[in-house]
Amino acid sequence: MTGTIANAAAIAVGAACGVLLKKGIPENVKTTVMQGLGLAVLLVGGQMALQGTQIMVIIISLTLGAICGEVLKIEWRLEQVGLLIERLMGAGGGNVAQAFVASSLIYCVGAMAIVGSIEDGLNGNPGTLYTKAMLDGISAVFFTSTMGVGVLFSSLSVLLYQGAITLLAAYLKGILNPFVVSQLTSIGGLLIIGVAVNMLEITKIKIGNLLPAIFIVIILAYYADKFSILM
Repeated sequence: MTGTIANAAAIAVGAACGVLLKKGIPENVKTTVMQGLGLAVLLVGGQMALQGTQIMVIIISLTLGAICGEVLKIEWRLEQVGLLIERLMGAGGGNVAQAFVASSLIYCVGAMAIVGSIEDGLNGNPGTLYTKAMLDGISAVFFTSTMGVGVLFSSLSVLLYQGAITLLAAYLKGILNPFVVSQLTSIGGLLIIGVAVNMLEITKIKIGNLLPAIFIVIILAYYADKFSILM
């Protein structure tokens, strides 16, 4: 868990720095920076998505994940958490809900979050998460300066999400082989692309409601590999 704790702390520190910088940055600069970050997130997501080799596994996982997410109303529940924090902070909180949801998704569904947590749980190696901590800490400065203080609270999402994966990884050692991890990474990449689309305001994708696909793809990919089912 040391890697996850370091990651959450780095985001919190970066976000705190971003709050201090926010007032001194003109609105037009914030907008352009946000668009640039959106393009960078799009690139990262695209690179991850291409790691998947079994397209039908990916499609079925996204379809079932979307159904589960809509039934469970995951996106709505995430927004409610953000709105609760926003109300607790009062008028000075800004659009906490939007910043909380967007940054939580960016930090949680990436390849380093998934693979790093698995490595920490399986091998006790937090190296990938330490690297992610440095990257997330730096990006948190810019995200907070443009989106607002809601980014700070995404550190709690990272702590819970990556911590859960780390703890579960030891129990799923026989399932998380390289093939499964590659399909899992691809799903994460597609969700990251969705986050970028939202950041660029191209359209509104309910990324939160697609999150169950991350867990469904593990099961489908494992059995596709075990029984040599080419999809």
